[in-house]
Amino acid sequence: MIKIAILGYGTVGSGVVEVLNTNAALIARRAGQEVGVKYVLDLRDFPDDPVQSKIVHDFQVILDDPEVDIVVETMGGTKPAYEYVKRSLQGGKSVCTSNKELVAAYGAELVHIAKSRNVNFLFEASVGGGIPIIRPLNQSLTADRIEQINGILNGTTNYILTKMAREGSDFEDVLKEAQELGYAEKDPTADVEGFDACRKIAILTSLAYGQQVDYEDIYTEGITKITANDFKYAGKMGAAIKTFGTSKKIGGRLYAMVAPQMIKSDNPLFAVNDVFNAVCVTGNMLGDVMFYGKGAGKKATASAVVSDVVDAVKHMNVNVMTIWEDEKQVVSPIGEMKNRFFVRIRKDEKEKVEEVFENPEFIDAGIDGEIGFLTEEMAEDNFEKTISGFDGFLSRIRVGF
Repeated sequence: MIKIAILGYGTVGSGVVEVLNTNAALIARRAGQEVGVKYVLDLRDFPDDPVQSKIVHDFQVILDDPEVDIVVETMGGTKPAYEYVKRSLQGGKSVCTSNKELVAAYGAELVHIAKSRNVNFLFEASVGGGIPIIRPLNQSLTADRIEQINGILNGTTNYILTKMAREGSDFEDVLKEAQELGYAEKDPTADVEGFDACRKIAILTSLAYGQQVDYEDIYTEGITKITANDFKYAGKMGAAIKTFGTSKKIGGRLYAMVAPQMIKSDNPLFAVNDVFNAVCVTGNMLGDVMFYGKGAGKKATASAVVSDVVDAVKHMNVNVMTIWEDEKQVVSPIGEMKNRFFVRIRKDEKEKVEEVFENPEFIDAGIDGEIGFLTEEMAEDNFEKTISGFDGFLSRIRVGF
């Protein structure tokens, strides 16, 4: 039997225990031997839970036990998770984690430590919850040069935007409802300001191109400024508004951002609604391939963690190669990236729009005093400079069609 230790008995950690118990026979067959939990590290006790007999409060107990071959980290954050994961790998124990903050910040370093100790650092659940995307990037798509990654990477924001579109509601009203339903945290900043999706696209981009991408270098924009009126214009155009994490290489230069975009039904991500996530990867030979499913949640995320545990069991004392070098990839300035824009502006400046923008396409959603228009593709800096000359500028959303 392979014995594992779980760090953190919160939502995901308890889900891992549940998956291991419920599917024990199936997991043993697929892993080639039984997998059992020896320790669960947590600051708390759980007297009414059978797991209490395995609870320990000192990480050193796990580190010093030679019977523990795999450590599962579900604590979240980087402190003390980074220290515990690093020491586990250095001690010859494989690590499986769902912690996107840890992976985004220290992924390259931890991958190299694992390789040097002939163990594995696996993190399928850190992006997309239960959606398999890390393993396909690392193993299944290796014959292709990745040209673009475009993903709906946060279920909370996707739920909010879906409800706004369906009901014509404002952001604040839908956010409050999402919090009441448990889809949004009490402090939703990481989700609604795009920080969660930013870490995820940084991880995917690092793996796609094999070098470190720092999430701090990625332009990030949330959904707090999206309004019910924006959806009226989208409806007129047959478009949807989604928040995407996007990265792509053009002429050897890397561009990346997280921001809301308008897309139409010919985009494979158009119909991804509610709390579901999806990632579309474009290869130079394969073309588009999409991965879709629940991007969060106890069981979905725990399932992905346990799949990594099975992989680690099958590769005991054999490092599964992951190309993720410490050398930093330069993310080109957002101002140089080219996009189309949907713009809302006061109606009295329509003639000026026609004078300074090339071939603007106007959309009237019947909103008093304003009108919308689509620009042709232009550099972000160019757009900002041009639109700054308008007193009646109201808002803009990037356009993916």
